[in-house]
Amino acid sequence: MQTERRRIKADSTVLFSGGAAGAEAEFGACAERHGIDEVNFTFEGHTIARQRGVRVLNHEELQAGDVSLEYVSRLMHRRYTDAPTIRKVLQTLWYQVNSGQEIYVVGAILEDGTVRGGTGWGAEFAKLCNKPLYVFDQDRDRWFQWTGDAWQPMEASNGPVITHPHFSGTGTRTLQPNAKKAIEALFTRSFTGPASS
Repeated sequence: MQTERRRIKADSTVLFSGGAAGAEAEFGACAERHGIDEVNFTFEGHTIARQRGVRVLNHEELQAGDVSLEYVSRLMHRRYTDAPTIRKVLQTLWYQVNSGQEIYVVGAILEDGTVRGGTGWGAEFAKLCNKPLYVFDQDRDRWFQWTGDAWQPMEASNGPVITHPHFSGTGTRTLQPNAKKAIEALFTRSFTGPASS
């Protein structure tokens, strides 16, 4: 039985993202259409698709979000190079996840339970922080919710609903049409659908 949740107001809500092409740009575009503020964390010299709500992190701020690439590589079961750009992208993901109370990711869940690509670090960090975490898996064409132990598939007709005024949206740069529709449906369900009492 699903608990009835009180709908939050769009004008008191903030999306935290990175503004990159693909999923992040789509989260931002949906936020703007629904009257939601957005903060896009980036760093000097990084090209992003969204120009609304840009927050350029300085060197000290990036260091605050620093994490050992060796640790991330071990946690994610893959190798992350020590390239400065990769490190800064992971640092901005730290800010996105740290700022949001619910985390929404678009990508693909791998056999080991991690999410493919750099986005995977955002999902793993959300797990470590025990934040509500949802992934739209483009390959499986459905939302999954992290239960604390495993990924639970959600019913196609009953995807997640944004319930916190501060939420994060991130994901792959290679956005498929089904994921674009899923992001829009998430915002529609959360901000323009019938209100729960």
